[in-house]
Amino acid sequence: MILWGIDLGGTKIEGVILASDTKEVLFRERVATEGDQGYDHVLNQVANLIEILKSKSGLIPEKIGMGTPGSTDPETGLLKNCNAVHLNGKPLKKDLEDRLQIPFTLANDANCFALAETHMGIVQDLAPDAKVVFGVIMGSGVGGGLVVNGQIINGAHGIGGEWGHNFLDESGGPCYCGKTGCTETVIAGPHLERFYDERSGHKKGLRQIMADRATDPIAQATYDRLIHFYGKGISTIINMIDPDVIVIGGGVGNIDELYTEGLESVKKHVFNTSCQTKILKPKLGDSAGVFGAAYL
Repeated sequence: MILWGIDLGGTKIEGVILASDTKEVLFRERVATEGDQGYDHVLNQVANLIEILKSKSGLIPEKIGMGTPGSTDPETGLLKNCNAVHLNGKPLKKDLEDRLQIPFTLANDANCFALAETHMGIVQDLAPDAKVVFGVIMGSGVGGGLVVNGQIINGAHGIGGEWGHNFLDESGGPCYCGKTGCTETVIAGPHLERFYDERSGHKKGLRQIMADRATDPIAQATYDRLIHFYGKGISTIINMIDPDVIVIGGGVGNIDELYTEGLESVKKHVFNTSCQTKILKPKLGDSAGVFGAAYL
């Protein structure tokens, strides 16, 4: 079977054609999103990308999977929670299908990440029999996606896996979503940097903060905060869903200690005498989004 996927990002739109049996990438192209030119222009860019792929491959898509920076509300069909704000409130699926006369399946980028790592990534390598996979995004925000028996679980509101907006700790402060103390406000990269800045009076990137722990007690406190609340946050996923595998993506997920000291922190809060869940680094890098979209 030939699979078509589109990853709609803030700066680029990437398309791929995959052979699902061999997982071979047949064709892959990118165009600029140019979201500052408005929603209709983004629709044109998606259409242009599909035309490029059709021209280069000689193939015609029967259906297309697309990853988006937010979720589609199942009741209204409108996009929501997009950091690319020109997409919010727009009927992207309907507009693309009306324009291109091709069926589309949409899911958010975290769901696509989880799906890709399940079918083509680290899960295939280290836990091929896994039935339940949770994909975590920890970067500028915190998100997640849930895959059960190889399929995305979107949920009744289209927010399946959105653990980043569960309450974690009051100290996180107000969140853009309107709540206070969301997981995102505590362990996302910019919020960890804010924690450091407010206590030190100096601005540093998270990578430098982590590197300075041995000589900077506030950097160490920032690290301790991450490890403690990472353990509490991840444990809620395990306690509620009990996945076979959790894959940690995003820039914060590159911190090696999350898989050692962070794992010990998780174990302290899991409702069990041991923790058998595999917590893994991803394999696919920034390819995950478009590969996952194809598997939709």
